[in-house]
Amino acid sequence: MKHYKAQHWLLLLSLLANLACAQPVSFGLIGDMPYSAWERRNLPALLADMDREGLAFVVHDGDIKGGGSVCSDAVLRDVLKVFQASKTPLIYVPGDNEWTDCHRSSNGGYDPLERLQKLRALFFAGDASLGQRAMPLQRQSRDPAFASYRENVRWEAGGALFVGLNLPGSENNFHGTTRRGGPSPEFIARSAANRVWLAQAFEHARSEQLAGILIVIQGNPDFDGANQGRAQPGYAAFLTQLREQTQAFAGQVVLVHGDTHWQRIDQPLRDPVSGQVISNFTRVETYGYPFFGWVKASVDATDPQVFRFSPRTWRAAQAQP
Repeated sequence: MKHYKAQHWLLLLSLLANLACAQPVSFGLIGDMPYSAWERRNLPALLADMDREGLAFVVHDGDIKGGGSVCSDAVLRDVLKVFQASKTPLIYVPGDNEWTDCHRSSNGGYDPLERLQKLRALFFAGDASLGQRAMPLQRQSRDPAFASYRENVRWEAGGALFVGLNLPGSENNFHGTTRRGGPSPEFIARSAANRVWLAQAFEHARSEQLAGILIVIQGNPDFDGANQGRAQPGYAAFLTQLREQTQAFAGQVVLVHGDTHWQRIDQPLRDPVSGQVISNFTRVETYGYPFFGWVKASVDATDPQVFRFSPRTWRAAQAQP
């Protein structure tokens, strides 16, 4: 009898947990900031405004510094301090400006792979988000086969699955520091990890009958070029996997990225045979320099659209008392 009661309570707790996860939630999307001294001064105020919105979490989709600025430890630690001060859980996905491009002389001539390791040590050390109210995350590094990839994460909210992948701009580091030839050994290894993580994410969403999946990367994978048969080599395999998984998924799929600094919400994924728009897919690009703002989003498993988005420009005057 005691064993039966224990099983009953475990089942009840599981059901309650699933119901809690399925409750509609709002969240925020930002990226490609701070680039300038002005953006760095105002980033804390922007995050404070977002804190007042009652968001479940905020996602930064990469590029935490300008492309021509130094990739020093001091710069990284400074942004980390701002992220940790957020009262809302903050999840960060790395961009090219803070690792793949750091070999440039204007960036300090760093080794990009060493900078990536530094990012992992600073921003992805634990199994939780950044911010004062940390939120638990599942990291790919829990799998011994992919122990290095701490930045690849996932979590559930609102009856949907959220996934972060290290897939940055500058052609996803396909060419390495030479910007010629390729693929680089780093690209090959990371792409294999990303491919597994994305496949596992869709399988989890299907097995749990989740209403949607939202994927966050930094690089713009160039949908237009791919639709015209000119897919960039650094993104071609990812786009093929994304299309195939989306077409095999019953729910809604969203890809969030930054990189090209043109805030937009559209449906650019097409079937390569028919040329038809894949209707259960949406792309959201976040604001980027010189535009400063954020996208307020919501997820509701009972809504046929599942995800909704509301872009919000931001001005410093909003932070004035």
